[in-house]
Formats: sequence, C-alpha cells, structure tokens
Amino acid sequence: RMTEVAFDRLDIIIPVYRGEVAVRRCLDSVLASDAMEIADVVIINDASPEPGISAFLDELAAKSSVSIINHDLNQGFVASVNAGAALHHDRDFVILNADTEVARDWLQRLRQHGADCLTAATVTPFSNNATIASYPQLVADNVLPPGEHTEDLYKRFAKVNAGQVLEMPTAVGFCTWVRRSAWEDAEGFDPIFGRGYGEEVDFCCKLSAKGWQHFLATDVF
Repeated sequence: RMTEVAFDRLDIIIPVYRGEVAVRRCLDSVLASDAMEIADVVIINDASPEPGISAFLDELAAKSSVSIINHDLNQGFVASVNAGAALHHDRDFVILNADTEVARDWLQRLRQHGADCLTAATVTPFSNNATIASYPQLVADNVLPPGEHTEDLYKRFAKVNAGQVLEMPTAVGFCTWVRRSAWEDAEGFDPIFGRGYGEEVDFCCKLSAKGWQHFLATDVF
C-alpha cells in the first residue's frame, strides 16, 4: 500500500506595497484556495502608502492563519521576503507576488513536486506574465483568452500536464515554492540587490552551483 508522506505546514510569503485592487484579488484567491489546509499566510506590509491596503490587512490580521509584518519604512522586495522567511525557520515556503491569482490545489501540487525530487530547491508554476514561465508566449505579457479566468486555465493545465515538471535555469519570483534547506544553503536573498531585481536569479545560480535544481510545474497555472 502507499504510505502517506508526512508534511509540515508551509508559509505563503506575500510582500505588499501598492495596488489595492490587485492585493485584495490576490489574497482573496489565496484564502479561498486549498492552500489554507496546509499553509499559513505571512504578509509583509512594506509601508504601503495606500490606506485601503492597510485597512484590508488589519481585517485579515484577525484570522488565525494570517500573520502581518509591518515595515515602518519601505524596504523593497528582497528585505520583505527575507523578513517573511525568518518568521518560521523550520518551514518550506512559497513567495507570492501581490498581483497574482491562484486556484484550487496550486500549493499542494507545488509542494508535491518538491517532495518528488529532493534536489529541487525551487518549483515555479506557469503564468500569463512570468518571463520564462509565461504561457502561451515566453517572455511576454500574455492576455488571457476572452472569457477565460485563472481557474479555467488552472483546470486545463492540471488535467493535461498532471504531475509533470521541466527543469529550468532559475525560478521566477512571482510565485515559487522554496525548500528551506536550499534557502539556508544560499543564505536567502542577497541584500546587495536593494529593493529587488535579479535576486532570484542570483539565488538560483548559487544553488545550481551546489547541485540543487529548479523546476517548472507544468500542471499549475
């Protein structure tokens, strides 16, 4: 018989700054997804200048599965992710941009791919706008087909590509599962990248040089 793999809880780390509509849509999708069965949400309010965002986050803070880290000054993506990752030192986690939408068992699938390959440092899903993880055109901001939503595409990817991954040279920071031991091996994101750009490429290249691998989860959109 199959033996059930014992998994620890994960964190979903979401740095937040601007764009109230997108932030609400992102967090609503996360909280409505199956991810909440296995994960807690860690939101970094990076000194948002939008009162509506802070008010929304105050509402969410009442939920037991949500933690809020408030920055007095804007520090950028790198410092925000590093702060979120430091909250629970023993957990694998997902970095999620605040302008993304997720669906159904997206996190369970990313986590399972990580469990299937113990040298996987990161697992990144497809998106319509995620450089080398973009669909249908790579390195393009693809408009979703008329009448299609994230969940529609998610269902198709999950069915057609069930359980499949491709190796990729680097994760894409919009949404990526990160193995804690790999994160520690690379000592997190390098603060030299300031407010952020290129930090995940640097992080992944350091790990590749040590034998770690990075994967595209082709069954998650």
